[in-house]
Amino acid sequence: MKFQVSLLVSLSLGVIVGAFSPAPQTRRQSDVRMGMLGSASKAITRAGGPVTVGAAAAAAAAGTIGVKFILDRPSRKYEEGSVAREYDAWTQDGILEYYWGEHIHLGYYTKEEMEAGYKKKDFIEAKYDFVDEMMKLGGIDVQADKQAKVLDVGCGVGGTSRYLAKKLGSGADVTGITLSPNQVKRATELAVEQEVPNAKFQVMNALKMDFPDNSFDIVWACESGEHMPDKKAYIDEMMRVLKPGGKFVMATWCQRDDREVPFDEKDKRDLKFLYEEWTHPYFISIESYNDLIDETGMMNEVTTADWVDETIASWRHSVWVGVYDPRGFIFKPHKYLKCVRDAYCLERMHRAFERGLMQYGMFAATKKEA
Repeated sequence: MKFQVSLLVSLSLGVIVGAFSPAPQTRRQSDVRMGMLGSASKAITRAGGPVTVGAAAAAAAAGTIGVKFILDRPSRKYEEGSVAREYDAWTQDGILEYYWGEHIHLGYYTKEEMEAGYKKKDFIEAKYDFVDEMMKLGGIDVQADKQAKVLDVGCGVGGTSRYLAKKLGSGADVTGITLSPNQVKRATELAVEQEVPNAKFQVMNALKMDFPDNSFDIVWACESGEHMPDKKAYIDEMMRVLKPGGKFVMATWCQRDDREVPFDEKDKRDLKFLYEEWTHPYFISIESYNDLIDETGMMNEVTTADWVDETIASWRHSVWVGVYDPRGFIFKPHKYLKCVRDAYCLERMHRAFERGLMQYGMFAATKKEA
C-alpha cells in the first residue's frame, strides 16, 4: 500500500509539474523533474525490483500516459443537486480551505508582481487584493456605504461577506447565500470566531430568491454565475432585489464570444471538459452577460472588463502551493485522485484562459432610479 501511494503521488505530481513547462528551461525546472523521477525510482526500489534511469523513465512515462488518460475524462458533470453536493464535499474535506483560505475565488496580481514572479506573492493575500479591486470597480466606498445592506450571491464559506462586513463597519448588514448547507455552517462558524455579527448566511437558490424586490443597496456576485443553469434568471433575480440607485458588481468566468469566430472542435472539447469536471452547466461570453443585464431595462450603462491578465496566475499558483506544502492533502490518501484531478483541471483552466478561449468577466452598474 505504501508503495502504491508513493508511486501514485510521484507520477501524478510529475503529470502536473510537466504540464507547466513542456521542456525544462532552467536548472530549477530540471531539478524539479529529476526529483519526480527520483521519487518514482525510490518507489520502484521499495517494491523490490532493481532500478535504472531507463526503467524509472519508462515507468514515469507509462504512468504519465495512464494518469493523463484518466484525467482527460471529466468526472463531475453538472446535474440537479451537483453544485451543492460538490461544495458540501469540498467544505467537509477541508483541503480547499487549507490552500485557498476563506476566499474560493481567484486572486489579483499587478503587472509588476507578474514581472517579478507571481509565486513571490502570497497566494491568500492575492485574494484579498482581488476583493479590494472589485470594490473599486463597483464604486463601493467604506464611508458612503457604511450603512449598506449587501447581498453576496454565491458566498462560499463567507470570506468575502465577512471581509465586506468588516470593511464597511458595524452599520452595514451583509447576507451571503449559497446552495451548500456545509458552506453556510462553516461561514457561520467563522463569523462567530471572528466576531463579525453583521455577516449572516442562508441556504438559498440564487435563481429564485426569497427576498422582496428592492431589498439591497449592493449586490455582489463573485464566481457564482459559472454554476448557474439559467443565466437569464440569475441576472434577473439580482437586478430585482437591488434597490433603485443601488450598486451591482459581478465577477465570473466567461467563454469568448463565438458569434464572429465559431468554436472549432478543439474549443468544443476543451469547453466540454471544463464544464463537466467542475460541475458547470455552461459558460457564456462577457457580451452575452452584458446583453442580459441590458435586457432587464433596470440598469444604467454597464461597465465591463476582462481581468484575465490580473487573475491568470491564480491557476498555477494554486497548484504550486500544494506542491510546496502537501500537508493539506498528504494525510488523506482517499482524496489523492480528487486532488490530482483538481490540479489537472486548474492547468486546463490556465491554458484555456491563456489562449483566449476563456475570459475573466467583470461587470459593474447601478440600478435606475424609480
